[in-house]
Amino acid sequence: MDISFHKDIPNKEDYFHLYQSTGWNNDGVFTADLLYEGLKNSWFIVSAYNDDKLVASGRIVSDGFIQCFICEMIVLPEYQNQGLGKRIMENLLNHCKSKNIRWVQLACAKGKKAFYEKFGFQERATEAPGMNLFL
Repeated sequence: MDISFHKDIPNKEDYFHLYQSTGWNNDGVFTADLLYEGLKNSWFIVSAYNDDKLVASGRIVSDGFIQCFICEMIVLPEYQNQGLGKRIMENLLNHCKSKNIRWVQLACAKGKKAFYEKFGFQERATEAPGMNLFL
């Protein structure tokens, strides 16, 4: 397997296919165009390719100084448990460290908590401030 890592914006259709593999878009709310606009407005992106096939990606949105949010950490199911997610997360966190970002946040998909704990992420205390709204 010839895996390479890139820091440029993936192709719109390739990214849409990758995103669809998560099951996060079963209701079809996010179109390829909408997801691509999100990609273009990311602060930092790392993607993995097997030859020319997009097989994994992670991205960060940030103010560039204080905090950031890691979103859409995705590895195609047939490429999971091969270290690709780990390599992408290391790249994302190293970028944050290089920019002196102090507060890194993420939303964790069900069953993936242990993966993020390996990098030092901790679950928020139930009494800690925090809310979200999905419109």
